[in-house]
Amino acid sequence: MPPPTAHPVLPATPARTTAPSLTNVAGPLAAAALWVTALATLTAAAGDWNGYEQRDTVVDGRKCLLVLPKSPAPGKPWIWRTEFFGHEPQGDIALLGKGFHVAYMDLSNLYGAPVALDAMDKFHAQLTTEFGLAQKTVLEGFSRGGLFAFNWAARNPDKVAAIYVDAPVCDFKSWPGGKGKGNGSGGDWKRLLGVYGLTEEQALAYKLNPVDNLAPLAKAKIPILSVCGEADKTVPIDENTRLVESRYKQLGGEIVVIAKPNCDHHPHSLKDPTPIVDFVLKHTAK
Repeated sequence: MPPPTAHPVLPATPARTTAPSLTNVAGPLAAAALWVTALATLTAAAGDWNGYEQRDTVVDGRKCLLVLPKSPAPGKPWIWRTEFFGHEPQGDIALLGKGFHVAYMDLSNLYGAPVALDAMDKFHAQLTTEFGLAQKTVLEGFSRGGLFAFNWAARNPDKVAAIYVDAPVCDFKSWPGGKGKGNGSGGDWKRLLGVYGLTEEQALAYKLNPVDNLAPLAKAKIPILSVCGEADKTVPIDENTRLVESRYKQLGGEIVVIAKPNCDHHPHSLKDPTPIVDFVLKHTAK
C-alpha cells in the first residue's frame, strides 16, 4: 500500500462548515460574489500546494481540504482523491492547471465502509451546495481508495462523472483479507471487520464489494480508467482490476485498463499523466 507519509497532516483548527446557499441568488454577479463568500468560510489558506491555494475545513468531524485552481473551468469541475492525498500528484496538478478543483476528505482506516460513505455524502453536499462545484465529480481512488471510489459511486451513480482508480482494491477479501494471491494485512483486516460490523464468515460472504456491485455504475454509464501494475503482489491485478474489467464489460460498461508491465504496487500513476488527464477531460466536457 502507499507509504504512511502519503497521509496528509492537516491543521487541527476546524473551520466553519456552513456557508450561504447559492440558491435564490439573483443574477450571475451576485452568484459570483456569493461564491467568494462561501469560500471564505473555509479556514484561511493552509498554504501553497504545488503552486495552488489550499483551504481546509472539517465535515462530519473529518478533516477535509480543497485545492483551488487559479481560474476555475466552466461548471467548476472537480476531482475527489479518496485516499493518500499528495501521493504521486502529477495528475491532480495537471488537472488544476485545466481549471479543476481537487478535494480530499480524510477517511483513513474506514476502507470504504458505509460509515465512510455517509461522511462522503456530507462532504459532497457541502462542496456542491455551498461552494458551487459541479454536481458530478470524478472519483480518484489510489490503492485502498478504490473501495471508497467504487462503493460511493454505487451508492450515488447520479453524482459521478467518471472514476479513475490506480492499483485499486476492488475486493476486500483480496486486500486486506489476503484470501487470494496477496499477503494481505492482518491489522487492516481486523480493523475492516470492525468498521463494517462483520464477522470473518460474514465478510467472506459479503456481496457489496466493488467486484460484485458494478451494475449501478454500468446502468449510469460511468466510465472507468484503471492504472495498475501487472506484477502487483499487494493488490493482485487478477483479483481486482481484471475482475472488474471482465464483469463491467459484460454489463455493457466502459472501462480502460492501463497495465504497466513488470510493475508492482508502486509506483502509482504515470510519469506522464496525459492519458489520465485526457480521460477526465473527455468525460467531464460539457
